[in-house]
Amino acid sequence: MQYRLKRYLAYIGITVIVSLLPFIQINQNQIFLLSFDHKELHLFGSVFSTQELYVMPFLLIILFVGIFFITTLLGRFWCGWGCPQTIFRVIFRDLIEGKILKLNKITNKQLPQDLSTLQAKIKKCLSIFLITLFCFSASAVLLFYFVPPYDFFSYLLDPANHLVLLGFWIGIGSFFTFDIVVLKENFCIYVCPYSRVQSVLFDDDTRSVIYDEKRGGAIFDTQKEKIPTPLKKRDSDAECIECQKCVRVCPTHIDIRAGMQLECINCLECVDACTSVMGKFNKPSLVQWSSSNAINHKSKIRYWRAKTIGYSLILTLAILMAFFMGEKKDDLLLNITRSGSLYTIHSNQSITNEYTLLVENLTPVKQTLQISINHPEIQILRPQQGITINAHQKRRFVLILKYAGKSLLASKDQSIPITIQISSQQDPSLSIQKSNVFIYPKEK
Repeated sequence: MQYRLKRYLAYIGITVIVSLLPFIQINQNQIFLLSFDHKELHLFGSVFSTQELYVMPFLLIILFVGIFFITTLLGRFWCGWGCPQTIFRVIFRDLIEGKILKLNKITNKQLPQDLSTLQAKIKKCLSIFLITLFCFSASAVLLFYFVPPYDFFSYLLDPANHLVLLGFWIGIGSFFTFDIVVLKENFCIYVCPYSRVQSVLFDDDTRSVIYDEKRGGAIFDTQKEKIPTPLKKRDSDAECIECQKCVRVCPTHIDIRAGMQLECINCLECVDACTSVMGKFNKPSLVQWSSSNAINHKSKIRYWRAKTIGYSLILTLAILMAFFMGEKKDDLLLNITRSGSLYTIHSNQSITNEYTLLVENLTPVKQTLQISINHPEIQILRPQQGITINAHQKRRFVLILKYAGKSLLASKDQSIPITIQISSQQDPSLSIQKSNVFIYPKEK
């Protein structure tokens, strides 16, 4: 099967998975959602509040180290097989303008479009309209990972109160359209920083698109000149027949025979083109998805080496730590702050301390919470009843503790260590406790 068809299948799979994931829920929570509205992170059905984003650093490590690992192992595999910009360009250039409207030739991407006739201009406008619809749909799917789709559509029905969401949707959709229609592959060459990083991550065992110069013959002089220049004379035994098909199918308009270039997005169109030509001579392709060492030494690609093993170990450790920290998440969060005054002495000589408690219920059901103190001589003056908090909600309330004894007032210390515990009446195993102090004055 041609690499082009494999890429198309990969594009379909990625599009289906990315579009459906926001609609799949586990325990009424999203598989992945970074909600700035509710200040929550949903990950595989678990909900993390902004106060417990200790799993986020490990997710970022997995993201960046994963990019380094894939690039060192398979070159710019992401660019050709998973990047949204490449997928959108294939849909616009090859599907809409190529297959459907016949404005392009898929086998020759170097030919400019002929827009001299009215029919061609109408087709061009239609193609821009279709890709605009697609880009705005993709923009909505992207926002589904920050705003749940059900909330997203309800917010759009009330745009006056959700101008920020509307602005992001229009802004992202407009940028996608401008990128696909105007910037085209220039985004990959001049804008995307990933192409600049690849030269640092590549080595002689990195799998990339390589022209076999030993078989095909040198086409460009790359030894003396910084910019490769065509050779005037070539080896008479060279297998390259100068058909130029590998050049014509390249979406970034490069000649892969001049060596590895940052403009190459690893789409493997040139490999398919050369394979079809050399297949007529019963010879393997001169352009292969291989490594420099494998081509030069006629050996297999060496995937496992010091770099890739190191990246694998870091990724494994980060994944294990992310799962470990995720298992430690609490279903109740408690934050305690003291009021402005340290204590209050009442007319009956009793002493009270005030605390402001912020409790967050991360469970999917409503909880009635009961407060308890571990000190026998300190009583809860307020609240007397349990505190009810809805699912995934926060509630702030004042806790007043009272100490009516006199035995501790003669102590040299001015504080009593206490533990404030909050437990659920529905599920006693669901509880959380925090240490604090009860302040009182010295006896005069």
